[in-house]
Parts: sequence; structure tokens; C-alpha cells
Amino acid sequence: MNQLSASQAIEETCSIVIDGKAFAKRLRGEVAEEVASFVADTGHQPGLAVVLVGSDPASQVYVRTKMRQAEEVGIASFQHLLGSETTEAQLLSLITLLNEDDSVDGILVQLPLPEHINESAVIEAIDPAKDVDGFHPINVGRLSAGEPGMVPCTPLGCLLLLQDRLGDLSGMKAVVVGRSNIVGKPIGQLLLNANCTVTTLHSRSRDMVAECRRADILVVAVGLPEMIGAEHIKPGATVLDVGINRIENDKGEKRLVGDVDFDAAASKAGGLTPVPGGIGPMTVACLMRNTLAAARQRSHTSVTGGGKTS
Repeated sequence: MNQLSASQAIEETCSIVIDGKAFAKRLRGEVAEEVASFVADTGHQPGLAVVLVGSDPASQVYVRTKMRQAEEVGIASFQHLLGSETTEAQLLSLITLLNEDDSVDGILVQLPLPEHINESAVIEAIDPAKDVDGFHPINVGRLSAGEPGMVPCTPLGCLLLLQDRLGDLSGMKAVVVGRSNIVGKPIGQLLLNANCTVTTLHSRSRDMVAECRRADILVVAVGLPEMIGAEHIKPGATVLDVGINRIENDKGEKRLVGDVDFDAAASKAGGLTPVPGGIGPMTVACLMRNTLAAARQRSHTSVTGGGKTS
């Protein structure tokens, strides 16, 4: 490849990259301005409580990132670090206290939890109005019904990136690879609510390549390194790679990759999120957005005596 061709290839790759890191920075800036306005209007600083059980290194990094970004946008942060020996009853007691604490607008329990703790019981114990992760069954039901409620942060980040890149999504064919409760199912519902025609693919789906190639929008969230290649992608499609996987080469060097083979996909896609720097930063920015929304709703409810979660 000559120098001109190499330069053109770099320019073309840059033009298709969907920069989640830059978008998240803008979103945090908007949230910071709105938090300042909210505090001036109500005298209440939105508060986010994050609970970590155990000492998982990755979870510790995620929690530090959330605490730092909360501080940057003007949200009060309350960190609860519990030992791995913490019982389910002790964790539920803490959640009860946080539910009743007026200084806390959002509660996030970092997952995964130790095996001896029932995740479903913990999620269901959180006040739905403070469930900034959007995992409580009431919020899941509201999303399915198209009603206002807390939306999971990663799927919300995906939707915001798509709307920023493509505008109105009505009528577009969307394919979601993966059916987890955290990403696959909620992003499918969000896209359906945005008037897309949605197909969900999973481990039992047949002819996955052909199904993916029909997609104007392809969202991949399965946790399998680089499983999606150029053959899966319709020319010009917008591809969101939610996966984050740590792999090791023959020399023992480790690097992060997504569920999509970036270099292969770049030859076909019209828009593509990188890993890292794509969906990940959007998740934390949307957590800040959700915390502000929870504070607004709780403030509105305390004044009016009722109302829907927003």
C-alpha cells in the first residue's frame, strides 16, 4: 500500500468510528450544567450510593470511575465497601437504610455479587425510584410497556449514540446479538420503542450470518472475542460493539477487544464503535444522567405527592 492509499485508509476508518468517549464527555458536561441548575432551584444535591461487596479488581475499578465522575458532575457520592463475607441479610439491611435516606437519590449495587448472595433478591429490594441501574422488575416492566422509568445504562448509551449518529430510527432493521437481561433484552425493547423492526439472535438462532446481514443497525453483546466479522455486516450498517474481552497473544501480552473484529468490520460498516472507547464510557455517563433523573422525580414527587418515575 503506498503512502496515499494508507492515508486514505486511515481517514476512512476514522470517519466510521463512533467515538463514545467524546459523546460521553459532552453528555457529562450537559449533566453537570443541569445538576447545578437543579441544586440552585431545589437546594438539594443529587446523591448516588454505590455498594461493592468483595474485592473483585475489575469491580473496584468500575466503582472508582463512577465515584470520580459523580464528583465531576456535582453529584454527591456515597461509597459502601463491604467484605466478601457480608451476608445477604446484612446487604439487604443496608439497602433498606439507603432506600430511606433522603440524601440518596440513586442506589447501585455493583455486580456480580458473591455466590452466596441472591442477586435477584438484592435488585428487588432497591426502591424502583432509586434503581439507577434500571434492573428492578418494575422498571423492566415499564420499559416493556413503553412507560417512563429507569432504563439500564448501557442500553441507554447505545440508543443515544444511535440517535446522534442516525437521527430518527423509525423503520430501520435492527438486529441484537445477545439476550441478556442487562443489555440484549433492554436494548431490543428500546429499539422497538424507537420504531425499529427488531430481531434478537442468541445461541440457538439459525443462520446468524444471514440474519445479521439484514441489519441496518447491529448491536452485539455476547462476550465472545471478535465473533462478528465482515461476513456478518451489511455494507453501510451501523455496528455497536458492547463486548469487552481481555485476550492474550502468543507472547503473553494482553489487550482488550470487543465481540466484533474491528479491522474486518471497518471494511463494511458505515459506523462502528471501538473497544475500548465506544460503549463503555457511555455507560457511566448514563448512570449520572439517571441519577439526576431520579433526583428530579423524587423532588417532584415530594412536592406533588405522586407521579410517574422519569
